Amino acid sequence: MSSHPDQIKSVPLTPDLYDYIVAQAEPPTPVQRQLITRTRALGGPAEMQIPHEQGVLLTLLARLTNARRIVEVGTFTGYSTLALAEALAPGGRVLTCDISTEWTEIAQEAWKEAGLQDRIELRIAPALETLGSLPAEPLIDLVFLDADKPGYRAYWDELVPRVRPGGLLLADNVLYGGAAAGADAEGNGLAIREFNAYVRADDRVESLLLPIADGLTIALKR
Repeated sequence: MSSHPDQIKSVPLTPDLYDYIVAQAEPPTPVQRQLITRTRALGGPAEMQIPHEQGVLLTLLARLTNARRIVEVGTFTGYSTLALAEALAPGGRVLTCDISTEWTEIAQEAWKEAGLQDRIELRIAPALETLGSLPAEPLIDLVFLDADKPGYRAYWDELVPRVRPGGLLLADNVLYGGAAAGADAEGNGLAIREFNAYVRADDRVESLLLPIADGLTIALKR
């Protein structure tokens, strides 16, 4: 247990405890297992793939909101896209934005294998261009940000007005390996620290930062 006076229930996350937590989630599907293996083979870039338990959370949140319109910024090899598309309400679609054709080719193969390609629209272009072209009306049910960290605030400001009241905005890597908590943060860590402060002060949403994976912000549109 933590000795911090404000933390009455905090358990250190040991490797054994992490394995136990992951075991409580729905297991990966065969397609997800294949995608995990293929992404790991990329080497260093593989760290950009969300962990499976976070994918399970995305699926649950999309189902809880009965999401039909989802926007994702940052596709990589498509694991989070799979998790979101799996949970779509009938007739729903995920619009996912990226600038890499190399990595998203892997994603598209996985989506096809899972039989979900007809629920997903991939746009290869700078995300701000794609977001700026979307209808201005608040029609989006759920947003997931997992792209370049200095761009988060601009993506956020394009998307918040387009999310319906009661919809969710999710932002990944909001701890950035713990760097975001430091007053001496720099680079991406500083960008995330400033983004977190911006979200916390944004009265358009109610938000909470969860210590899952590298940190996940969940914000409810007021």
